[in-house]
This record gives sequence, C-alpha cells and structure tokens, in this order.
Amino acid sequence: MQTAETSYPPLLVVLSGPSGVGKDAALTELRKLDRPWHFVVTATTRKIRSGETDGKDYIFLDEPTFLGMKYRNEFVEFAQVYGNWYGVPKSQVIIGLEAGKDVILKIDVQGAATVRKMAPNALFLFMVPGSFEELQERLSQRMTESTPEIELRLKTAENEMNQRNGFDRQVVNSKDNLRQAVADIDAAIAEEKRRVGRSPILIL
Repeated sequence: MQTAETSYPPLLVVLSGPSGVGKDAALTELRKLDRPWHFVVTATTRKIRSGETDGKDYIFLDEPTFLGMKYRNEFVEFAQVYGNWYGVPKSQVIIGLEAGKDVILKIDVQGAATVRKMAPNALFLFMVPGSFEELQERLSQRMTESTPEIELRLKTAENEMNQRNGFDRQVVNSKDNLRQAVADIDAAIAEEKRRVGRSPILIL
C-alpha cells in the first residue's frame, strides 16, 4: 500500500518528435509548472539561433570539442542530424538522477531509439502535430532554415512519424493548443511515477 511517504525512483522522460512540432515550446511551459524535474541540456555543434542562450537552450560546442567528448565516451547518446552533431552529456543525466529528480530529455527520434536500448524502462513520449500541414507551416514561419533545409526536415518528419507507434504515449500539439499538450505530458509523467513495479533507471 502506498502512503504519502512513499518514495518513487526517479523517472527518465524522453520527449521526441519531428523537427518543428513544438518540443522546445512545450519544455518552456513545462518549466513553468515548477515540478521537481531536471531538464537535460543537449550539446550541439550547430550555430546558435537568435533568442537562444548557451547552457540553457543548448550547450553550443565547436566540432573538435564535441568529438573529444564523444571519444571519451561522455555522451549517453549522440547523432549527426542535418549536418550537425547533437549529444546528451552523461553529466546532465547523472546530476538529475542523483538528486532524486525526474529527468526530462528532449531528443530526436534517432537518439530516442539509442536511449531505449540503454534505458528501456524510461517513459517515451512522441509529440505529433495536429496535421502535417501545421508542421510545414511552423517550419516555414520560424525562418531559421532555407527552403532545401525545410524540405529535408519535412521528408525526415514523414519517416519519423511512421515510428510514433513505437513510443509509450503520443502527445498531440495542435495549433493554438499547446496548453493541452503540456497538460497531457504532465499527466503522463504523474501516471508513470505511480506505476507499481517500475524499476529504477540504470542508464550509466
């Protein structure tokens, strides 16, 4: 029987989905909920975009530094996406788990598959747009990629959407309804935390 004093092991939450679906916007709103969560900051070699903050949105590294960390096995997972390297520093995950906090990790679909092999008991969430037309509109409006880059991301998104059934939950982020998507993520985490028999995360 669970009581108010019941201690649940920290949870690893993997949030994935195609580029432009709204994962970053969802994370911004999730932070405002003030839950005892640790948000992992991913390292990347891509150029910083307007409005982004180093160490908060991403850890921006030059390629030699990134490849050095890769060589020293300092990443939980890493991948080259659209010509840039992305990786999840092990230290980011360790900090959260050792503090007893649920760890929230935003990652691309390719990276999520790698993490699943290491931590199959994590909670894997896949964010989908209300429609593919919405996704195309979002990518066009954010003005951070050229037309060929947008076309590549849309083609990749089609392939990624075909993998959504392999995730534990799907979260719909429809146009002008981000609040509901955030509420659905919050509810999914709370439900998974209470699941009886869930084993601790042993990823490192």
